[in-house]
Amino acid sequence: MQIASRLRRFSRTWIAPIWAVRVPRRAGLASAALLIVATIGYGVVKGDHVSEIVGQLKDTRDAVANVMGFNIQSISLAGRKQLAEKDILATAGVSGRTSLLFLDVEAARARLKANPWIADAEVRKLYPGRLQITIEEREAFALWQKDGKLSVIAGDGAMLAPFTGELRFAALPLVVGVGAEKRAKDFLAVLARYPAIRSEVRASIFIAERRWNLRMKNGIDVKLPETDVDRALDKLAGLDRDKKLLSRDVTSIDLRLPDRVGVRLSDAAAQAREEVLKKKFPKRKGGDA
Repeated sequence: MQIASRLRRFSRTWIAPIWAVRVPRRAGLASAALLIVATIGYGVVKGDHVSEIVGQLKDTRDAVANVMGFNIQSISLAGRKQLAEKDILATAGVSGRTSLLFLDVEAARARLKANPWIADAEVRKLYPGRLQITIEEREAFALWQKDGKLSVIAGDGAMLAPFTGELRFAALPLVVGVGAEKRAKDFLAVLARYPAIRSEVRASIFIAERRWNLRMKNGIDVKLPETDVDRALDKLAGLDRDKKLLSRDVTSIDLRLPDRVGVRLSDAAAQAREEVLKKKFPKRKGGDA
């Protein structure tokens, strides 16, 4: 009896209210539609089709806007030097299907500025159908070698592109080493004051992120001091002008100390010098006064 009584109380408390709820008409249809939408959404996310669906929706939206007269009829592009027009438009996200109405100019500008060649960009919509893009390109300043790889860099050290042998960049000065890309502009400006030396430099090598060496075209290494580089280069220019030092058979010239110049002869030159000294100052035999 107690069990039956408990069952009746449970039925009155929990089951009866559920039966008393009045389900709205067409609730079953709405529930089924909701289930279908949820299933499709789950399939889109699970199958990684979100970007594809969003792209299709954007294309449809742009197509409708274009039909309504908001298509891009002309594009004005200013400031282009190195980059191709098609690459600039692709970076900005502008294609033949893009509508002027739905083009996000701030997003397009951000994408353009993300390109290392572009220092700044401006995108303007001029209704009803004109798009104006103005860019400020960085200029190729030097070639930078690090870990055996060559890159084209701008004056601020930004890496613009890998160097693959293009003739238009082949004559750029070469800087080598970690940190060289950031310090190249200031150093090369100093080196430019000595055109006779600069014309014979094959590469400027940044040593331990503190000072520079010059690798000359004839293989001579010139070691420059950490500070007062102008003084060292001025001394080198004078020695080359008066004594043709950079044309001699030497392997290195050390200008790191302010009061002296260290010169290391090549092996052949050192041997020749030794033979000359032997002839000039022959060893005396034992017992000679």
